[in-house]
Amino acid sequence: MITAAMAMGLLGSFHCVGMCGPLALSLPINTDNMAIKFFGALLYNMGRIVTYAALGLLFGILGRSFALFGFQQWLSIIMGLLILLYLMAGKRFSKNAVSIPGLGVYFNKLRRTIGTLYLKKNLGALFLIGLLNGLLPCGMVYMAMAGALACGQVSDSVLFMAAFGLGTLPAMWAVTFFGNYLAMGVRVKIRKAYPFVMGLVACLLIVRGMGLGIPYVSPKLEVDKREMVECGKS
Repeated sequence: MITAAMAMGLLGSFHCVGMCGPLALSLPINTDNMAIKFFGALLYNMGRIVTYAALGLLFGILGRSFALFGFQQWLSIIMGLLILLYLMAGKRFSKNAVSIPGLGVYFNKLRRTIGTLYLKKNLGALFLIGLLNGLLPCGMVYMAMAGALACGQVSDSVLFMAAFGLGTLPAMWAVTFFGNYLAMGVRVKIRKAYPFVMGLVACLLIVRGMGLGIPYVSPKLEVDKREMVECGKS
């Protein structure tokens, strides 16, 4: 699953180039100093990865709660089916998610905060921009969070999201540092492979939830009764 998360991020990063490329290209980085530009681009992207890992922690705790009550297998199957549904629904899902009451106001405030950070030309601001950018609406991140939710262990969820973020690093860092990355034709070809990777992740989640007893792929998920008793006592 960690390898799948990294592949998801790597191939999905070409979607990021199209969606977040303008934001990355306009970062307040000193273009005359190559060392500062190098570390500035790295800090911005590390901020995104830290946010993804934090989201992994939150969804890992939620997923662990399902696991303690014996719902982990069903959760894994449902998350897999939701990813497949997203692949079919595409942009409609993203638009509906953003239109949820209250979220529009939140995202507008988030964008304004990012805008104020652009006025601060220092490395710390670049890291903060990356942190906040990780919270902007993104269908790719939604799918990664679905995978993290189904991991069952908090540490696995954090690693899943961190691996996803690391997968996006090469392309997004190159856009920030070089200004341009691969030719558009190459990007389109790689982007076409992304739905297949997401479909593979979805199938892995479904097979994993079935508990077929296949090591690493579909292990039998059993509820730890001792943890449930301790949870009840607390």
